Amino acid sequence: MAHIPVLKKEVIEYLNPKPNENFIDCTIGEGGHSLTILEKISPEGKILGIDWNLEAIEKLKIKIENLGFKKNLILVCDNFANLEEIVEKNKFWPVNGILFDLGMSSWEIEESGKGFTFKKDEPLIMSYSHNVNSATGLTAMEIINNWQEEDIEKILKEYGEEKFGRSIAREIVRARKIKPIKTTFQLVEIIKKATPAWYHYKKIHPATKTFQALRIAVNDELNNLKKALPQTLKILKNGGRIVIISFHSLEDKIVKIFFKEKARQGRIKILTKKPVIPQKIEIKNNPRARSAKLRAVEVL
Repeated sequence: MAHIPVLKKEVIEYLNPKPNENFIDCTIGEGGHSLTILEKISPEGKILGIDWNLEAIEKLKIKIENLGFKKNLILVCDNFANLEEIVEKNKFWPVNGILFDLGMSSWEIEESGKGFTFKKDEPLIMSYSHNVNSATGLTAMEIINNWQEEDIEKILKEYGEEKFGRSIAREIVRARKIKPIKTTFQLVEIIKKATPAWYHYKKIHPATKTFQALRIAVNDELNNLKKALPQTLKILKNGGRIVIISFHSLEDKIVKIFFKEKARQGRIKILTKKPVIPQKIEIKNNPRARSAKLRAVEVL
């Protein structure tokens, strides 16, 4: 399945890229947004594209070469929590805009084989990093098989907003005493066992929130976002813009609080009074866009 960039028209509208300007895409993935930005900033504008996944970077290098944008794109395999350091190392300035698309790419779900989806039987890894040891060292398998019951319950409730967090954690601990839990399908069966039958027939799959919680915990996603946001204000020139697309309430809350606080301090101007959400036609064409929320600000 080809990756479809979410809210592409709105990203371009709020970033407002012009010829010869420079931008940072903190989650470049398959380059959906960046390829459109590159068209707007040619001939001399550049993009610094960051992604934690080495395979995504390597695939994008080939794509860019074929499209003739090689000199306009600098690709870095790293975590956007290290944003200032990455900018400094690549001497990438001035910066006119920064984009974060906090959603998972289709490649992670469809091709990575790391257990991000409950629809395929895969090992419970869930780390974005190409080298697990270079990240937190964590995998979903490690959490499921070795963490205390109360700690598993805590992440399911906090990161997944899973109301059956306690019963799922209890069932995980019971099951792992019999044999290690190594695959996504094993985990799905445990979740079904731990939740009432009516929960299995709702609009979202009963494993959705547990898988989300594990992914956030493995990759320390919320803390990475909290670390990166203040760095954006040090990097951007006056009039530069930040556009952030989030996909669940915890991320959106972090972004909203940060923007409100900086607006009160007179550091930024909020461009989106309410988060921008996809139109019905976009959701129909790309169901993964349904929970997307875009917020944008301008640095003063």
